[in-house]
Amino acid sequence: MDLFEYQGKQYFARYGISVSPGDVADTLEEAVAVAARVGYPVVVKAQVKVGGRGKAGGVKLAANEAEVRQHAGSILGLNIKGHVVKRLWIEHASDIAKEYYASFTLDRPNKKHLGMLSAQGGVEIEVVAEQDPDAIAMISIDPLRGLDLATARAWVDEARLDEPAREQAAVLLVQLYECYTKGDCDLTEVNPLILTPQGQVHALDAKVTLDDNAAYRHPEWDEFRATETEDPREKMAKEKGLNYIGLDGEVGIIANGAGLAMSTLDVVNQVGGSAANFLDIGGGANADVMAAALEVINADPKVKAIFVNIFGGITRVDEVAKGVLEALGRVHIASPIVLRLDGTNAAEGRAILAPHLNENLITEPTMLDAARRAVALAKA
Repeated sequence: MDLFEYQGKQYFARYGISVSPGDVADTLEEAVAVAARVGYPVVVKAQVKVGGRGKAGGVKLAANEAEVRQHAGSILGLNIKGHVVKRLWIEHASDIAKEYYASFTLDRPNKKHLGMLSAQGGVEIEVVAEQDPDAIAMISIDPLRGLDLATARAWVDEARLDEPAREQAAVLLVQLYECYTKGDCDLTEVNPLILTPQGQVHALDAKVTLDDNAAYRHPEWDEFRATETEDPREKMAKEKGLNYIGLDGEVGIIANGAGLAMSTLDVVNQVGGSAANFLDIGGGANADVMAAALEVINADPKVKAIFVNIFGGITRVDEVAKGVLEALGRVHIASPIVLRLDGTNAAEGRAILAPHLNENLITEPTMLDAARRAVALAKA
């Protein structure tokens, strides 16, 4: 579960992380009242779970009440990449001497936590990684040992943060790691982490993703869920016990297993297409699961072709084939379906589908062939 910026900052504050004083506002009058309380100048920030707010006009500096009214009025209701702004965060504006980047996330292949720190903050970390990879100091953390202050100090030195920021930054990194681990997060990110002209270090932004698997330990997370504006397709998938991610392309992808799903996205991109979404049906999927997956994908109006990529291990390919036919009998599938089926009972699955194959239900022998056909159909 991704948090809004204001929720992330409130979450940070629980662990002692210094953030700018501010509060939320849903109306012009609330925005004016918060600004008066935190003190001018203030920054009026759109609260949406998407990047690019500043470029879209969703972040504005206000020196007085008139400017707060002007900016709050223009930002409330603003559509930023499909997200309509319904809430603002009003915070006291900070003078900035330097901007840094800091984050923690899970390093799954190595079963450790990954920390990233850079003296080049304020821009997307992907840009820094591409243009100057040596500017990112990474640290691998054993979950059983954690992050102590001495290690954080060495890490800050390696990242070459400015001398006045180093001790405070080291302390804040330990706090951020505690938030990440004890707070059961998949991601904690601060961009930018700032040094003020007065020599103070604090988090100017907050990006937090909570681990849904730990929700049973956190009844207080219910207040975050109450503010979620869930994509109806994601809601449908969740109700059916499926994992769905919406994207911006034209090929809908169904695969069994997260690794195969990601590989399928890569192959679609490789042959000149882009994914509209992807849905992981997991291991052991049966006909009902496959039918439900096709219903969810079919509900996405961006989808022009559906690529079903199944490698049967626990999942039996004949069950997948039955699910495809069941879905076709249950709802009208608007887009052509291209299937690549391999693994357990693959021959039986192909035999089940054979009498039903047509221009809208196609099988291909390899993942690459299937990706090419799906992309061609999506662009036709």
